[in-house]
Amino acid sequence: MTDMPGPAAFAGAVPLAAGAAPLAGPAGIGGMPIGCVLAIAGGSSRVLFDRNALELAAQDADPVAASAGQVGGQIKMRVGGTWLVANIRSLALQEAGGDWVAADIDFLGEGDEERLTGKLYHFRRGVTRYPIPGCEVFAITTPDLQQIYSAADKPHIQVGTVYPTRDVRASLYIDAMLGKHFALVGSTGTGKSTSAALILHRICELAPQGHVLMIDPHGEYAAAFRGNGAIYDVSNLQMPYWLMNFEEHCEVFITASGSDRQIDADILAKCLLMARAKNRLGQGIAKLTVDAPIPYLLSDLTNLIALEMGKMDRAGDTAPYLRLKTKIDEIKADPRYGFMFSGMLVADTMADFLARIFRLPGDGRPISIVDVSGVPSEITSVVVAVLSRMTFDFAIWSRNEPQRPILLVCEEAHRYIPSSNSEAGRSASVGRILGRIAKEGRKYGVSLGLITQRPSDLEEGVLSQCGTIIAMRLNNERDQAFVRAAMPEGARGFLDAIPALRNRECIICGEGVAVPIRVSFDGLEESKRPASGDPLFSQLWRDAGGEDAIIGRTIMRWRAQGR
Repeated sequence: MTDMPGPAAFAGAVPLAAGAAPLAGPAGIGGMPIGCVLAIAGGSSRVLFDRNALELAAQDADPVAASAGQVGGQIKMRVGGTWLVANIRSLALQEAGGDWVAADIDFLGEGDEERLTGKLYHFRRGVTRYPIPGCEVFAITTPDLQQIYSAADKPHIQVGTVYPTRDVRASLYIDAMLGKHFALVGSTGTGKSTSAALILHRICELAPQGHVLMIDPHGEYAAAFRGNGAIYDVSNLQMPYWLMNFEEHCEVFITASGSDRQIDADILAKCLLMARAKNRLGQGIAKLTVDAPIPYLLSDLTNLIALEMGKMDRAGDTAPYLRLKTKIDEIKADPRYGFMFSGMLVADTMADFLARIFRLPGDGRPISIVDVSGVPSEITSVVVAVLSRMTFDFAIWSRNEPQRPILLVCEEAHRYIPSSNSEAGRSASVGRILGRIAKEGRKYGVSLGLITQRPSDLEEGVLSQCGTIIAMRLNNERDQAFVRAAMPEGARGFLDAIPALRNRECIICGEGVAVPIRVSFDGLEESKRPASGDPLFSQLWRDAGGEDAIIGRTIMRWRAQGR
């Protein structure tokens, strides 16, 4: 800001005497001001703090009042019959050796003032009236924070305590958070997996008949949800291959590149449509498409490819057909693909698969954990694409039915929604379907939860589609900048704290909270934690003995390609 009046212009606005008593109780009627408004400029403004008042406030027994003069702390000011609440974004000494500290602030919201006590109540986001320069500024207190973060009138889950208090509970408004998607970001080792498990446990406790599907790429979360979830991996997933649409078939079956890829795709489209049409379900559809989830036999597909190949006049024309047939036969013979391409999965099990995966009904186990760690890496993205697309397509085709909203949670989201600048981002169908869910899912009752340690590797714009952002410590400057760009303006005062957050601490902003908030997550009992603990090298390297048996058992599993 420029052309601002100096501190002398407001020297009389803060009548504080040296040696005055520390602040006590609510800083309303009878409370001591700690500064005054210097300049107003819409959402961001500037105030002046008296250093003596800040030193007195720091001695207050109330930890909230004691943090009023710190970056990330909150202050309040009276305008008519309301209290305006603001967050401190930055601090600077107004004059070298002077008694005034200038602070840039962001307005968060306002609450009504109780006439007799001067306390704040009925807090809401947004500001209707701004203060004028010279307006006195007060420290906010624990009772004020309890009013600000109270969520008693809305469905919510409690996930921790508001910093720096130990008793003001931090709540997430469940409808707002899920209705507009959410993202949990944080560097490795900050407690991200345990925090994700905590949030999902709270959601399951609130809605035991809910419908949650989580993609688990490392097999961490099965241990956390054995008591209240359904666990699926390659041993029991039984996902029929014919559920794939044409784009996903191409990713699995086509190995060519360049112009040859389009030739192979045209052949596959023609033969796949004929294979689907052979099924009695396909015969009953007037205009069958290649994307329709109609069961077909892989042997029918390869036979049709062979028949089409027999119509070619020259041997050179048969190369595309041979490539397709060889790849399909290779996948059929590979036991690693048995969870999806088994000959046992040709029956029409679509209804059973949807009921299992989407928990319809939930039967008290509202969450499905799909462990894809055992899926061959070549088709992991296709499996995630099928599960994501089935979630979205089910929501679209069931629009005329009683609504059953589904929460899709994607761990390691940067692997599946990579930046479009990368080769993976340009070619993978999983990125396109998850991007579409981020943009359109809420219209159809599909909520997306993204968990990632590298937000900067996500497709640009996807993070900004998340209405609630839960940011744990981020060590990489590029990641910090990416999250900063996605956060709303009112959270700017919290952003600089992201690199300094402790483990299991976060900044939450957006639709899921009343105002931006710094939170210390609750602890989680051992039986509900994911299996993501770091190995204790100093302890484990003391263990010795049995190495021959370890190697033998490992090699057996390795050769059998089983976990």
